[in-house]
Amino acid sequence: MYKYDQYDQAMVDARVAEFRDQAQRRIDGKLTEDQFKPLRLMNGLYLQLHAYMLRVAVPYGTLNSTQMHVLADIADKYDRGYGHFTTRQNIQYNWIKLEDAGDILADLAKVEMHAIQTSGNCIRNISSDHFAGAAQDELVDPRPYAELLRQWSSFHPEFMYLPRKFKIAVIASDTDRAAMRLHDIGIQIVKNADCEIGASFYVGGGMGRTPMIAPNIRDFVPLDQLITYSEACLRVYNRYGRRDNKYKARIKILVHELGAEEYTRQVEEEFAHLLEQGIEPPIAELERIKPFFADPAFEDGAKTVDRSDPDFALWVDRNTHRHKHDSYVSAVISLKPVGGIPGDATAEQMHLMADLAKEYSFDELRVMHTQNIVLPHVKIADLHALWTKLEAAGLGTPNLDQIGDIIACPGLDYCSLANARSIPLAQKISERFKANGKEDTLGELKLKISGCINACGHHHAGHIGILGVDKKGVENYQLSLGGSEAEDTALGKITGRGFDEDGVIEAVETVTDVYLAQKEDGERFLDTYNRIGMAPFKEALYD
Repeated sequence: MYKYDQYDQAMVDARVAEFRDQAQRRIDGKLTEDQFKPLRLMNGLYLQLHAYMLRVAVPYGTLNSTQMHVLADIADKYDRGYGHFTTRQNIQYNWIKLEDAGDILADLAKVEMHAIQTSGNCIRNISSDHFAGAAQDELVDPRPYAELLRQWSSFHPEFMYLPRKFKIAVIASDTDRAAMRLHDIGIQIVKNADCEIGASFYVGGGMGRTPMIAPNIRDFVPLDQLITYSEACLRVYNRYGRRDNKYKARIKILVHELGAEEYTRQVEEEFAHLLEQGIEPPIAELERIKPFFADPAFEDGAKTVDRSDPDFALWVDRNTHRHKHDSYVSAVISLKPVGGIPGDATAEQMHLMADLAKEYSFDELRVMHTQNIVLPHVKIADLHALWTKLEAAGLGTPNLDQIGDIIACPGLDYCSLANARSIPLAQKISERFKANGKEDTLGELKLKISGCINACGHHHAGHIGILGVDKKGVENYQLSLGGSEAEDTALGKITGRGFDEDGVIEAVETVTDVYLAQKEDGERFLDTYNRIGMAPFKEALYD
């Protein structure tokens, strides 16, 4: 993984000192909250319902055991003994004291971590495929390109005050494991007809109040023009994005209102201008970055597991992913135990995951945008030993991509923007489907819950999505079906009128019963929905 040089470290250390001063001035009353707010947001510090929340960046989801140990220490020392892994491949702490914020950032800086640009109207954490560098189906490892984009976007003076927040994802496989087309810019590393490696750009996606799927605006950008084209996309947005209305300020609205063709025309015009300016980093910089992501020293070994233990066999079937080396797999650690809070991990669990990464996965972990953790390079021969330790720590739940593998935002339990609670609903749904035994028969079914229209729980992209709304002061839940964040990107459609908490749990079970009654051999929930449409589900829900 990438290691800071003296410039990276100097920038992070300088920001820590700067923010210490800003926070102290706020504590001393020399800054008002209105004056302090933009300063703290640029350092990932939110003021939520009960306390400050700090969001820590995990660039493209990659970290090592030392960093995970420090995240655990922060949870113990400054929070309430746990952290919350998010859909941006970050971690959040929900009970932070302002007087501790500078010390936390200093602790992070010692292990090459920070909270810079995890909030504010700037380019946020660059996300990527959580199996990058390990997946059998990728063209190349996309992380060097994500790292180049991280360096370009960090402290970029022109893009620190955009019309609205901005999110970029980079993948290098036809299988989309990063919700690439639901980002402001989605980049797929591709190969053209001449077998040259380049980038395909999708611009104008996003969820939230007005969900949209990003159109492809250019099939191929040469690698030595990757940053220049990205800058052209941002410049057109920065110039014309709606600053007069925060609900219309995202780039997806600009692309929609201009039309993809006109937006592309303007980007190409800006791109041609920028090529004359020579802003692209030398290709040698990309070549300097690539060795940090070289393959570890893989060894030949066992290629199958002993399946005599059915519990272990089930975990292997559900929670491991094919690796590019046939003696290894990527192993997913579920942070979704039955009745648990999706994405939460205790300090003890984080310490354990760090130790397991060092012992079994070349000292590397990944944060998934689905709020789980990946050990990317695990020997097949070590899987049973790994699983045994995970089971003992409550981290061995075999539910990857099952109905119990729920994405949920913090909701009204923490967030001042939320209209309804997400966490208790997720807990009750996972308990319901474990108790009724249907999880084992449903197969792949992605359920996502958001507590407000901002869609931090990605409900638009759920096979089943739930949105919490305020109905005359009462928590209410809308149900949607048919969303997907994968290469078959789709936005879910609302079934009809909403439900109270108990009603939406019943509604989810009704929807799954329709699927089980209607599915054909080999069909996932999403396949059946796409074949039969909304009508049978709606009839069962409301007639």
